[in-house]
Amino acid sequence: MISTARIGRFLHHAGRQIWFRAAVISVASVVIAALAGIIARTIPYEFTGDVGQNAVGTILEIIASSMLAVTTFSLTAMVSAYSSATQLATPRATQLMISDRTSQNALSTFLGAFIFSVVGIIGLQTHLYGGQGRVVLLLATILLIVLVVVTLLRWIAHLAAFGRMADVIDRVEDAACTAMSAFARNPYAGARPAITVPASTKAVFSTDIGYVTHIDVEALALLAEKHGLVIHVEVLAGTLVHPDRPLLRIVGEASLDKILQALANAFTVERHRRFDHDPRLGLIALGEIAGRALAPATNDPGTAIEVVNALFRALSLLPADAPPPDADLPPVYMGRPTADELIRDGFVPLIREGAGEEEVVIRTRKVLDALGKALPHAADTTRSLSDELLRNVERNIMDGSAVLRALKI
Repeated sequence: MISTARIGRFLHHAGRQIWFRAAVISVASVVIAALAGIIARTIPYEFTGDVGQNAVGTILEIIASSMLAVTTFSLTAMVSAYSSATQLATPRATQLMISDRTSQNALSTFLGAFIFSVVGIIGLQTHLYGGQGRVVLLLATILLIVLVVVTLLRWIAHLAAFGRMADVIDRVEDAACTAMSAFARNPYAGARPAITVPASTKAVFSTDIGYVTHIDVEALALLAEKHGLVIHVEVLAGTLVHPDRPLLRIVGEASLDKILQALANAFTVERHRRFDHDPRLGLIALGEIAGRALAPATNDPGTAIEVVNALFRALSLLPADAPPPDADLPPVYMGRPTADELIRDGFVPLIREGAGEEEVVIRTRKVLDALGKALPHAADTTRSLSDELLRNVERNIMDGSAVLRALKI
């Protein structure tokens, strides 16, 4: 059973892959170049001007040679940006860099221009085009040149910031805010809030070892309705599962292997966590960036302060713990990350590593105080973290009296 949500998610992920855009543009280039002669026959107007075969072929040869070099350069720049983000920030940010649309469009356009030129040259050498076809091919080539120039200018401007620390922090923050906004709109992903699981249940296990990246509640709801089941989901997006950890427990008769397999297939298990449906991962990645910036080998408190600000913006979207109404919800019960878990995911590395940096300590304390006021349901957590931060300051700063006085806010 494949739900519409799973199909849409597959298409969404495919559209963010480099190969997908490159493949689509490459196929379009081949089709346009190959059909130029056929398209020319449908034009009722006869061009009186003569476009020499050598002229069009020379232009295409120039484009083919230059686009091959530009494509190679673009790949090198992208790999360099990925490496920079991994070394300076966090390896978790690499998947966000890979899905960057500007770099994907640039690489796909350059590769498509190269393939278009090669196919056009082959068509000219095999006399595929007549006089009309060469004119159509020339017009398509001119449009291609305009597209390449515009893309190249955008790509050059994009490279000025691509992979830099500020760019990586912004990307991780945007991913965290997007996941947090989705979480705030639907904390239980369309399911009912978790309740105490009855004693007489049947567990369904994963056959893979990896992280849960998505739970298809729609598919679980359809299975529950069809087979009269009550489903209790035991894991969340971002949970590490293995054959001995249950994905869910069911109440009802579902002994057939194909039903149990369909239930397990509603959980997408991958080797690495993804940002889309995991609100904790973005906060964890921001915390990792701050922890690396505060390491003695780096000693970059400015970056840590930028991360604190990013955490403030992301966590300000944190919803209250109030459960949604049970009306019109399927018999699928699932938990949710707590406010305490989400806030600690981002701030624990800062509290652990930043106690020796006065400016980081002051900014962190102020942000925690502001979060406690903006999110009353998280006030206990922010107060506990503030106290923990002060204890670390007392332990790590030899002359902490001035800092402690500055923290009396």
